Amino acid sequence: MIAEVEGLVTRYLAWLQDKTEVRPAEGDWVAVTTPHLDRHNDQLVIYVRAVEGGFALTDDGYVIGDLQQSGCSLDTPKRRQLLALTLAGFGVRNEGDELVVDATAETFAVRKHNLLQAMLAINDLFYLAQPAVATLFVEDVTSWLDSWDIRHVDRLKLTGRSGYDHHFDFAIPRSRVRPERILQTINRPDRDAAQAMAFKWMDTRDVRSPEATAYALLNDQQHPVAQSVLDALRSYDVRTIVWSRRDEVREELAA
Repeated sequence: MIAEVEGLVTRYLAWLQDKTEVRPAEGDWVAVTTPHLDRHNDQLVIYVRAVEGGFALTDDGYVIGDLQQSGCSLDTPKRRQLLALTLAGFGVRNEGDELVVDATAETFAVRKHNLLQAMLAINDLFYLAQPAVATLFVEDVTSWLDSWDIRHVDRLKLTGRSGYDHHFDFAIPRSRVRPERILQTINRPDRDAAQAMAFKWMDTRDVRSPEATAYALLNDQQHPVAQSVLDALRSYDVRTIVWSRRDEVREELAA
């Protein structure tokens, strides 16, 4: 099983490299187009330039600017706090609307990975931009866990076999009757999100106890979750929880 997972991780990393395009951009910047897709199904682009001591990496304000243009306001205290906590978890800062990290030649791969993961996380976190939406999906999940006294740790960071850091929304500690459970919310369940979750779990499962279980909490409040997404996650031993049927696993998580 370990050899099989190592092969899958290797193929995933090869796919990332093969689908990444580097080209000149304005001034002394270089544009790096990645295979990761945003909520518009457009490929995410980061910009890199050499600075004293290393490199500067930025999204050029794309993620936050796109959300604001779509009507998703980030000016409430709760959303500003959630944005800051999410960025801090990836070691990314925002300068105005830009998401920014610094890197050396030695840390470039990890910093690039962290910036992309932050872009995806912020994009997914706030993608419900309608003014009528009062809460974010991760807030709904937190409230549900709290309402049933399901003990949990927020924002867990694990380093995988690849050396990359991966962030999960919640962890439920091991009990006398249940192993540790790792929970990840997926606000926009699609193929790209399922693939990202599968890689995160494959890359990090060996650093947890053998009995540890991963759960994906899938938001179906706006649209039903495609069966292909459910099948993809289950094929990598990720337990799926469709939000409308969450009470079916409540006792399982609370034990």
